[in-house]
Order: sequence, then structure tokens, then C-alpha cells
Amino acid sequence: MVASVKFSRTRSTQRSPRRPMLRSPHPLPAPSITTFLPFFSNPFLLRPQLAFTRTMGEVGMAGAAAVQFRVTVVGSGNWGSVAAKLIASNTLRLSCFHDEVRMWVFEEVLPGGEKLSDTINKNNENVKYLPGIKLGKNVVADPNLENAVREANMLVFVTPHQFMEGICNSLVGKIKGDIAVEKFSEATIGYKHSKEVAERWVKLFSQPYFLVSAVQDIEGVELCGTLKNVVAIAAGLVDGLDMGNNTKAAIMRIGLREMRALSKLLFSSVRDSTFFESCGVADVITTCLGGRNRRVAEAFARNGGRKSFDELETELLQGQKLQGVSTAKEVYEVLSHRGWNALFPLLSTVHRICIGQLPPSAIVKHSEKPPKLSIVESSAEFY
Repeated sequence: MVASVKFSRTRSTQRSPRRPMLRSPHPLPAPSITTFLPFFSNPFLLRPQLAFTRTMGEVGMAGAAAVQFRVTVVGSGNWGSVAAKLIASNTLRLSCFHDEVRMWVFEEVLPGGEKLSDTINKNNENVKYLPGIKLGKNVVADPNLENAVREANMLVFVTPHQFMEGICNSLVGKIKGDIAVEKFSEATIGYKHSKEVAERWVKLFSQPYFLVSAVQDIEGVELCGTLKNVVAIAAGLVDGLDMGNNTKAAIMRIGLREMRALSKLLFSSVRDSTFFESCGVADVITTCLGGRNRRVAEAFARNGGRKSFDELETELLQGQKLQGVSTAKEVYEVLSHRGWNALFPLLSTVHRICIGQLPPSAIVKHSEKPPKLSIVESSAEFY
């Protein structure tokens, strides 16, 4: 059973290590889900950071109604802290969950010399990544990953995708913003088979100000949350070049069209309706208007590409991580391996700009080219 969740902010992010759509010609071996999480099923995603969750597998579900589910959030950045806040409120309210929510913290020493985990437990606040917001007194920060996940049967991973493999490997054999200030936002949970399990995750995250819905399309939800970061870089480049709202809207439309086409070419089960959920067009709009990928891409274009994305990430994001640049690289590898580059001009161009092969201005010049539909028979129906 597989489920996927996606945050879409109405500005008032694990992914599963399988990451099926991002297979390069020479993929690195990844730990299988059954290897490092033998008693869990149902991965899903928390965006914009890539994440997935696991719940007790079907074999262990017998008598589940009589047990309280214990939840651990793996990750304590901005979105990890937001997830912990949402969950902590609901575990106190719903009898099917154990009150305490553990949150694994990658330990850092703050400027005053105090450890981040200690300040979270002392002040009930992540002063570095979510300052001014109380997480809930039932949130317990733990810098020891093995201890944090001990006895948990629902895991929520909210970490940059480039760190997922290392975290998962460390668990082998060890397993038994706006939303924060309560402005209206949405999420989509994608599930594979069990609607009952999906509804449990809906209950865990739902709040009056946080509308959660479930759709039976795990691949569609996952791909929306991945590919929109690449489109956001394109939108940020347009901002940095001062090309105006009409051009930006056109780039967003082209990007959404390519997202849909690539998703349906890779997975025939992907539903058109998924792109009209909060994980689709809503999150594309939000990420292209105010996400970190857009922000750094704008800075990249304004300085003419003289500073790399890595340099700008360090300067502008204060420890947070970009998703779009590494995703653009992986998407480009997939397109190149399949010979699809000319079918997806925007997605292909973003990576080439990121690595300096093309200037920022190429985003419009290349994206406005019509896709070469003859590359894949019947691809026209996806455009």
C-alpha cells in the first residue's frame, strides 16, 4: 500500500527512496523500503521538502483499532517543525494516537552555544527554523535518530531528498510558515490501494485551517511535488530578467503542461484530475510566486549567472536546501536517456541554465519552442 501527501500553500513539501520517475542511465543503488522499514507501509510526501511516511503494515494491522499509533517526525527544519505542530495538535485530540510526538533533530549549536534540540524542548519552539511559533508541549525533540523512531509505528519524513538515502541507511535494522500561523492552506494525500489508511493520515493532519484530501494517484501526487520545483526555477529566472507577469504566466503554463505530459508518459495511471488538486496547479502557482527555488533562481539571473546556485543557496537560505536544481539534473538525465529532450524544452533548458551551459535568458528562447511530438508516438494526446 502506498500513499503520498503534498502541501500546497495558499500563501497567506522523503520522497520515497524509490523515486520511480527519476532513474538516470546509471542509477545509484538505493535501499529498498522493505529493507529499512520492515514493519511499515504507505509512504507519502510532505512538500516542499521531500518526505515520506510509513505506517504499520497490513500484517501488523490486526487489532490496530485497539492500539494507539505513535508518531515520529524525521526532520526539524521549517516544514518538519510545521508538520510536528499540525500532528501534535491532533494526537492530543484523537484517541487513536499516542499524545507524544517525537521529532528527530539534526543537532546544531546555536550562536549562544546552546544545542538546537535543547532549546526546542526548553522553549517549545524551533528558534532557528520556525521562530515565534509554539510547536505544542507534546512535541519532544531528540537528536538521536534511533531513539526518536523507537516504538513509532507512523513515521513522517520531512528532509531534503539528497539526505534521504543516508537517513534510511542509518535506520536499517533499527525500526520496530503559513500553516504554522494557521492561515488557510491545503494538502493532497495520494494513496495506492487502502483508502482506510489514507483517511487515517487525513485525520492526523487535518485542521479547520488546513484542508486535506485524498486521491487514488500516488504517482501523480509525487510527480507534481517533484517537477513543480523545476518549473519554479524557470519562473524565478523570468523574475530575475524582469520579463513581466505575462511572460511568467506563460512559463508557468508551459511548465504545468510538461509536468502533465511527462507524468502520463512515465505512468499511464496518472490522472488528469490530480493536476487540479492542491498538489498540482495550486502548488505550481504558489511555488512560482514565493518558493525558495524561485527566489534563488531570480538572484541567479540578476547576477548573470556569475554566482552558482550552491553559492546563492548558502547566502540566501540560511541552512535550508534547494530541491529544484538537483531535481532538474535528474529529470534531464531521464529525458536524455530516453531521447525526450526536444519533447520537453522547458524541463531540459532549466538544467542547462543551472550548470552554465546556457544563459538565464535562454529560458524563454528555448521554452517557447513547440515540443517535438514525433519523438513519442501518441504523445500529442498529453499536450
